[in-house]
Amino acid sequence: MKTVFSPVQLAHDPKHEISDGMLKPAVEIPSRAEIVRARILETGFGDVLPPDEFGLEPIARVHAGDYIAFLEGFWTRWTNAGRSGEAFPFVWPVRELRTKPVPDHIDGLLGRYSFDAGTPLGEETWVAARASADTALTAARLVAGGDRAAFALCRPPGHHAHADFYGGYCFLNNAAIAAQYLRDAGADRVAVLDVDYHHGNGTQAIFYDRADVLFLSLHADPIEEFPYFLGHADETGEGAGEGFNANFPLALGTDWPAFSRALDAALERVAEFSPDTLVVSLGLDTYERDPISKFRLKSEEFLALGARLEKAGLPTVFVMEGGYAVDALGVNCVNVLSGFEGA
Repeated sequence: MKTVFSPVQLAHDPKHEISDGMLKPAVEIPSRAEIVRARILETGFGDVLPPDEFGLEPIARVHAGDYIAFLEGFWTRWTNAGRSGEAFPFVWPVRELRTKPVPDHIDGLLGRYSFDAGTPLGEETWVAARASADTALTAARLVAGGDRAAFALCRPPGHHAHADFYGGYCFLNNAAIAAQYLRDAGADRVAVLDVDYHHGNGTQAIFYDRADVLFLSLHADPIEEFPYFLGHADETGEGAGEGFNANFPLALGTDWPAFSRALDAALERVAEFSPDTLVVSLGLDTYERDPISKFRLKSEEFLALGARLEKAGLPTVFVMEGGYAVDALGVNCVNVLSGFEGA
């Protein structure tokens, strides 16, 4: 299996985040990707390729033009306003507040195009996010071109990013961009299976009214865990997309037996949908020692996860999402990929 990775993704280097109501050291840091890449090379798992450049067109197939323009021009507006350092939003257009007209002030723009305060924007965020999207697109191109599977070592992650706002450490929705690319490349149906600890709220929202992309997510129950406001079992799609969204919220403390039962149920839905290609949002924060998560999967159980995904029998694009136990992240990630290959 080929891995796609760009060192440009490391340029986004946040120092802090706001979490649990406090300013804390950032956990979505460049070393996450570096450790996974090092493990791939150390184990001789496969070739590591640089991504191709796709331009903005495939990104604009998923994200709103005004949102793309905001991200692209953010740092200039931030510094022109006399600001420096990492940017955090602090006001949002919730409930009776309006999203239009869009504010001119940089603080209003930050609130309009975000949904949390835990995702800082910096000077290199846009460049890194673009490289992360190109990484996912290149892996999708490999699979569309006949590869059985490919791994997009994306960072920053993407599954929390909506069509026109960011959050959860995510700016461009890499999995959604890859799925849309596969559709545009000729796949009639694409399934996106999100196995991250946190619900893939952005991916769900992007495809919620569509029947050509099935979205499924295994995650911690949002009654107890981020993102709190999406990810419930009664969210099944709307309009043409009714019945093409399935959430499997799981209790805090979920272990492999419970997780694997939900995985089996999700894969049954995938089989019923009969897609041409599977995109896996590969979060490794289900690991038992992840610092911000509360599931209990062990390193060796990620081998079983990979083997179970292979049994779907589909061309598969793996897109890296979360996972913050950096000491074990490389092992856990390669375990999933090698479990898939070995199966």
